Amino acid sequence: MTDSPLDPSRPATDVSANGYVVGVDYGTLSARAVVVRAHDGEELGSAVHEYAHGVIDSVLPETGAELPPDWALQHPDDYIQALREAVPAAVKAAGVAASEVVGIATDFTASTPLPTLRDGTPLCSVLPDRPHAYPKLWKHHAAQPEADRVNAVAEERGEPWLGRYGGRISSEWEFAKALQVLDEDPEVYDRTERWIEAADWIVWQLCGQEVRNVCSTGYKAIYQDRSFPSEDYLRALDERFGDFLEKLDGPLGELGARAGSLTAEAAEWTGLPEGIAVAVGNVDAHVTAPAARAIDPGQMLMVMGTSTCHIMNGSELAEVPGMCGVVDGGVVPGLWGYEAGQSGVGDIFGWFVDQAVPPAYHEAAERRGVDLHTHLSELAGALRVGEHGLVVLDWHNGNRSVLVDHELSGLIIGLTLATRPEHVYRALLEATAFGTRKIIEAFEGAGVPVHELIAAGGLIKNPVVMQIYADVTRRHIHLIDSGQGPALGSAMHAAVAAGVHPDIRAAAAAMASIRRDAFVPDEARAAAYDSLYAHYSDLHDEFGRNGLMHSLRRMRSSA
Repeated sequence: MTDSPLDPSRPATDVSANGYVVGVDYGTLSARAVVVRAHDGEELGSAVHEYAHGVIDSVLPETGAELPPDWALQHPDDYIQALREAVPAAVKAAGVAASEVVGIATDFTASTPLPTLRDGTPLCSVLPDRPHAYPKLWKHHAAQPEADRVNAVAEERGEPWLGRYGGRISSEWEFAKALQVLDEDPEVYDRTERWIEAADWIVWQLCGQEVRNVCSTGYKAIYQDRSFPSEDYLRALDERFGDFLEKLDGPLGELGARAGSLTAEAAEWTGLPEGIAVAVGNVDAHVTAPAARAIDPGQMLMVMGTSTCHIMNGSELAEVPGMCGVVDGGVVPGLWGYEAGQSGVGDIFGWFVDQAVPPAYHEAAERRGVDLHTHLSELAGALRVGEHGLVVLDWHNGNRSVLVDHELSGLIIGLTLATRPEHVYRALLEATAFGTRKIIEAFEGAGVPVHELIAAGGLIKNPVVMQIYADVTRRHIHLIDSGQGPALGSAMHAAVAAGVHPDIRAAAAAMASIRRDAFVPDEARAAAYDSLYAHYSDLHDEFGRNGLMHSLRRMRSSA
């Protein structure tokens, strides 16, 4: 693997004050494109493309074959179609001439790797009837046995990189998912010539060059100190896995670098000028940090949506137990980037609303002309701390940090015949805030102070959620001033790749803004939450390690 910078001989783009850049944020169910004025960050137009295939988690689209539990796939055709539809629509909505666009950048959910041929052809287009030939979405959690093996062998061998990932490698990441392919469909593994994050695959389609980004590669592919785990380690996992590094081969690009130029084919898809700058890929949460001006040590960014990612930067290297990783330049060049996360947040609230709320609440929300989340949030917000008598473990989609175990499951303690839906809903909101507090404590316990919380993502629109987080964490919360943080962050990187701004710090200073102190903790509520959090911590430590939830999951799978 070749380190960055890439294409150093290319001159910076000659950009007028009216030059524009495009950011494309690839999410779980859709992709959003935004057109931004490059010199000051004004967002002029956006468009969303809903994936035709959505999340493939029940049956394979080509055959109708049922998928096992905990699978979550995507279809790469959806990624290309987003370029065809969302980008031209965003440019049209912005009311600017496509000829004035000087750069494009993309970000993706992670880890969402896919197997391809050497030329980048997705293997699912060659083997459409094989589930393992499709991209595995971040929420694909069926590789936990492989992740357990990755960790056990690393611990036995004393692999030095394990501490950089909090002592455990997640089933969401590249090695466990690739090992699952080898275990369950060796033919697909053998046919795989490139194993690549979707974040890098889409850049490959845009500029015709395979370039791996330092963010995905560092956090999701165990790349530390300019090397992957050794071949000896891979063969200790499985003798057949010794060639895995060959599938990861490719040049490595620094965030904000120019991966290449827009090809004629990609120009036809997007309606943008051939030859404009294509930035190195990025991860949705990490790319949001400069858009939220959360790029200095001591600032924790919470990207709050279906899941939550916690992103920090530090000038010094520390190993934080249970973290997703620490990577040199993983968020901004020149600093150590830290990542933690919760694998279920908004998804948990959505599960409850979809599955467990009686019709009377739906009817009440409809009468008020509000959605059910708003109705339940307002009812929950009127409750006093502890009034519901409940404590919840927020592991409905497993635990990413700090236990790093996706075979854990949710738990509600304290239910009685008097429990009402708003009681459970509030307890779910609080549980996710407790999970964030647990992560903050892990950082600070490892010597990485957390002075400020800055929030982005869809959940920041819910004032009840945000006030609970401020009270539980006892910290002021600042909010990103954009509803499109990842897409705006990508647009900033496009501006750097195009030469409009010299680096991402300059781009953030010129193009980003936040609302400071949007939520301030209330001391009385914070004190009450300390008692509730103590119960959460007791349950966290007991049920996170006693094996009961693993046994229940095995029973479900065997049934």
